[in-house]
Amino acid sequence: MVQLNHNYQNLRDSYLFYNISQRTAAYQAAHPGQPIYRLGIGDVSQPLCPAVIEALHRAVDDQAHKASFRGYQPECGTAFLREAIARHYGSRGVSLQADEIFITSGAGDELGNLLGLFGPDNRVMVLEPAYPAYVDTNIMAGHPILRRSAGQENGFLPLPDGQTAELIYLCSPNNPTGAAYTRAQLQQWVDFANEIGAVILFDAAYEAFIQDADVPHSIYELPGAQECAIEICSLSKTAGFTGTRCGYTVVPRALVRDGQQLHPMWVRDRTTKTNGVSYILQRGAAAVFTPEGQRQTQAALAVYRENARVLAEALDRLGIWYCGGRNAPYLWLRCPDGLDSWAFFDRLLERAQIVGVPGAGFGACGEGFFRFSAFGDPAETREAAARLESKLTVES
Repeated sequence: MVQLNHNYQNLRDSYLFYNISQRTAAYQAAHPGQPIYRLGIGDVSQPLCPAVIEALHRAVDDQAHKASFRGYQPECGTAFLREAIARHYGSRGVSLQADEIFITSGAGDELGNLLGLFGPDNRVMVLEPAYPAYVDTNIMAGHPILRRSAGQENGFLPLPDGQTAELIYLCSPNNPTGAAYTRAQLQQWVDFANEIGAVILFDAAYEAFIQDADVPHSIYELPGAQECAIEICSLSKTAGFTGTRCGYTVVPRALVRDGQQLHPMWVRDRTTKTNGVSYILQRGAAAVFTPEGQRQTQAALAVYRENARVLAEALDRLGIWYCGGRNAPYLWLRCPDGLDSWAFFDRLLERAQIVGVPGAGFGACGEGFFRFSAFGDPAETREAAARLESKLTVES
């Protein structure tokens, strides 16, 4: 008889976005024609930049001619894209070999795929509030999970406190809180991981939003990081690839655990389990790292930064505590008047027709907090900010 992976039975049903959609739909049914201002979705509103579109078109045309046709691509990524990303790291003073960079279909896929490198008895430290996939993929893999709570008292940026685990998830700038570690703070995690022999899985999906010089874009900007960290990156939020799907993961050769280099292990994993990302998408991704692509993607990111500024100023005027919004596209606010996160969701929807994300969906310590996204349409974001101020009465 077939034996299934019974770890799946330990997963809690994910009601967060289902409940959001159901409550929003019920409100719309009761108020036909009433516009809804969506500050919850993590998808982008700006299209792919012209440099990427042009590269995609050229790559499609390549496929129409025998001389330029490309079939299967290298499983770990094409040389032209890996080299472009290595140069991008080099522009920030980070030295990586091109073959230490693995081209992927996005950060979300890698969070689960990478766990194949590690045995089932490894303990996993997740700093909550956290992107739910960190927890769920490890439940599926059967790893014991240590949930480390962050809070307003430490700006949602916890530091090592002596609790140990073999795998440590860090996300900076963070989803959902928008908080970002300084160089000195992140160095503490690097030193801690090397001291105890842990591996850091560093989610850098939002690094392009960083504005402060003291916030590292890559964990590899710090001494010792190549000996302890795998970095997972995405072009989804950086360059609007949410519907196009491309990212990259860095597994340095210097990362050694249990007597083995993880780099050749990951090469073996990818060459066994994947046929790589398509040629067309990799050509589009490579355009992101050209001077023109960088200029154009920064123009799109400026739209989201302005959205975040508009929302932050509204929260400031209302006297609501929040973090994030400067180095990240998310603002994480304390629900006013002692409301729990779902009660605040209902208040926002009823009074201001605004939809956000209740913090309870990101872990127990997210209760009492709420996430706004800056990825929306600028005009709708400005209207939402105005509605926050005019229709949301803060009673205490």
